[in-house]
Amino acid sequence: MTAFNYSLLSLACLSTFSAYSNELNDVERITVYDKQNRVVLDSGLATKSTMSLMETPAPVVIVDQELIRSQGVANLQDLVRNISGVSQAGNNYGIGDNLVIRGLGANYTYDGMYGGAGLGNTFNPTRSLTNVESVEVLKGPATGLYGMGSAGGVINLIEKKPQFTPHHTIKTKLGQWDSYSFAIDSSNAITDDLAYRINAKTSRSDGYRDLKDDRDEIYTSLKYVFNEQQNLMLSAAYIKDAIAVDSIGHPIRIYNAKSVNNKTADQVTGADLVNDPTASGLQLSAAQREQLANSLADNDGLTPYKFGHRGIISPMAKDNKGEELRFKLTHNYYLTDNLFLNQQLQYRNYESSFARQTGAYNYVYWQRGGVINAEPRAPLVIDETLYPFAARRQEYRQVAADEKSWQYFADLRYDFSLGGIENELLVNANYEDRDIRFTQYSIWDKDYVIKNKNGDITYQGSLPYLLDMRTPIWPEGQFTDYDPFKTSNYNKKVQAWGVGAQHVAYINDAFTTRVGVAYNRIKQSYEHFGVDPRYRASAAEPTPEVDTSDSGLTYNLGATYQPTENLSFFINHSKGRTAYSVLGSVTGNEADRDDAESISNDLGMRFKAFDDQLLASLIIFDSARTNLAYSNPEYEAGVSASTVSKNFFDGEEQTTGVELDLNADLNEQWKININGVYQDARDKKNPNSNTFDSRQKGVPYVTASTWLTYSANWFSLAEPLKVSAGVQHVDDRSTNSSAFGIPHGYVPSYTVYDVAVSYQTSHWQVQLNLNNLFNKSYYSKAMFLGGMPGEERNAKLTFSYTL
Repeated sequence: MTAFNYSLLSLACLSTFSAYSNELNDVERITVYDKQNRVVLDSGLATKSTMSLMETPAPVVIVDQELIRSQGVANLQDLVRNISGVSQAGNNYGIGDNLVIRGLGANYTYDGMYGGAGLGNTFNPTRSLTNVESVEVLKGPATGLYGMGSAGGVINLIEKKPQFTPHHTIKTKLGQWDSYSFAIDSSNAITDDLAYRINAKTSRSDGYRDLKDDRDEIYTSLKYVFNEQQNLMLSAAYIKDAIAVDSIGHPIRIYNAKSVNNKTADQVTGADLVNDPTASGLQLSAAQREQLANSLADNDGLTPYKFGHRGIISPMAKDNKGEELRFKLTHNYYLTDNLFLNQQLQYRNYESSFARQTGAYNYVYWQRGGVINAEPRAPLVIDETLYPFAARRQEYRQVAADEKSWQYFADLRYDFSLGGIENELLVNANYEDRDIRFTQYSIWDKDYVIKNKNGDITYQGSLPYLLDMRTPIWPEGQFTDYDPFKTSNYNKKVQAWGVGAQHVAYINDAFTTRVGVAYNRIKQSYEHFGVDPRYRASAAEPTPEVDTSDSGLTYNLGATYQPTENLSFFINHSKGRTAYSVLGSVTGNEADRDDAESISNDLGMRFKAFDDQLLASLIIFDSARTNLAYSNPEYEAGVSASTVSKNFFDGEEQTTGVELDLNADLNEQWKININGVYQDARDKKNPNSNTFDSRQKGVPYVTASTWLTYSANWFSLAEPLKVSAGVQHVDDRSTNSSAFGIPHGYVPSYTVYDVAVSYQTSHWQVQLNLNNLFNKSYYSKAMFLGGMPGEERNAKLTFSYTL
């Protein structure tokens, strides 16, 4: 990959400094099918045919290039503020994007082709917007159209395409924390039939709280037009980045009010923090209990403990170093005026490696299983000295992962009239193959103890404790100095194929219907190569490959009623299917298991105004990931009768709510984006758990955002000066964990304000973005048992020049 990187960069430099001319004022909006459409009014995401959103019977949200540019965002993380119902996953470990749609998992695609998935706390790329023209989000399952999809929906990034007219731009950006970037974007015709595009960028940042972010990326594409009926495009992408990982953020101190007669942290005294009467738990002196009570802050046990700029990020934690290579071949063929074939073939390889710190729990007071402060879930005492802010049960994980995937899609669309009704018939087939090689090594502090069958201690962690998480003294040496265990070591393959058909009928000016059905089959293969016998003796030796498979029908049903040109109503019901767990093991002693399914029900209204310059949607939804497995408490391996099930498969994750999205380009002066959602995301996976029907971690009840731009010819300038202002509000996010003694833990709500000023002429543009204008202290993400501090007030200056 390194040699490939250098050759692409050389090609980019040679191409960029060729002949230049003025940048196009109007950027062509390209769908998967290479047809021009207005982003505000049309999309091909829901049906794979360019369709007016007023007629589309599915929830679709679009963020166009103008809004991306105005906000100065460079990655997908910062873009979600413009899309109702999209938020950070609640168990975010600071690795990759990990976004959820309506509280459920999301699939990422580039022009409809696989671009990685949210794989939890393991490995996951952070996607930039360097080569992205616009972003479309389809909420709910669409398995028949996009293959093995996640339950929440599809986040589709529309990439920039070759143009036959000259387009050459250089751009540089400067910001706080020694942040800078330099980018080039060049496109032109090589011949009358062949055009190219090269987009390259390098960026560096020391980052807020020293969370460094380095990235080099290059995108190249060639488009060849055989004739008016047929064209071919070959594209390649190479991304290499290194992003610091903070898996903890600011943790919530584990103080359980229920264990102290529901007294909050600001109410307790040392006398309330009684010792365990059986002496099974840690025994503290009266002075130590008073010291512990005095250490408590008002919201301990509820919200993260504020460190200011600091965090618990060890020098032994290593950046997430990702390297991605994609090749894609796209073929468009209009066989007749009414018959169109689109084929796409893609190869993708993503490698990732990092070392991250996890755990670091600060135990204060907790009665668990009837025992008060049972070790190691207890305050730390060494040589009769109490350390109330100690971080215990730390683990460092060193991960190496390599995911290779092939994907092929063929879509054949036939447009015809029958009985005065305009029809679209889409027949599609898809195949995808993912091969994931994963290894992980772990080290622990001295709380980690493994016992063999005789009860003898065989291993105890060698990492020193963090005696005070506020001013940590870090362990010396390297990861390998602490006797790491190989704790994961496997190869997982997931193969899926499907065939489907979809019919769209434009019955008259008022009614549009969509009926889609697909048959999908998913096969999962798992090969375990063995782990350290000191960690798990039963898994020390490699095991033969084992397989499981599942198949079934998925469907999309929808209808739109448009009583007037500017008002429409739609209903949508869809069912999808995905692999039960892309990284999960297959043990070999189970029959073929059912894969996870997803159901979405939507009732929506859309309206236009101001001569089609405003489009808004209001949607009531009920989405769920269903058929989730949980263990049967009555099952005992090797003992239970064959009639006793090992697992049940009727668990689910469900979200209900209402969404609002509005985009308006009212005139030359005013532009506005508004979105908001109320959603109740519930974990209904395991009815045997005491957390059944609790809130999904990290998913707020309410989020709302707006971005307003005003243009005017101020100060006698030759061109208009644009001034933008935005507000973003995110409600409380749950981090509840009964297993860790903080059943009511949450990350507080926040509201931040941003502004931007931009001035553009025919050749150059300068823009200043000022984020978090009032320097609000807040948590941008809900972590596993804490919160990720959001950035303080910061400025970014962008300068671009078109030659």
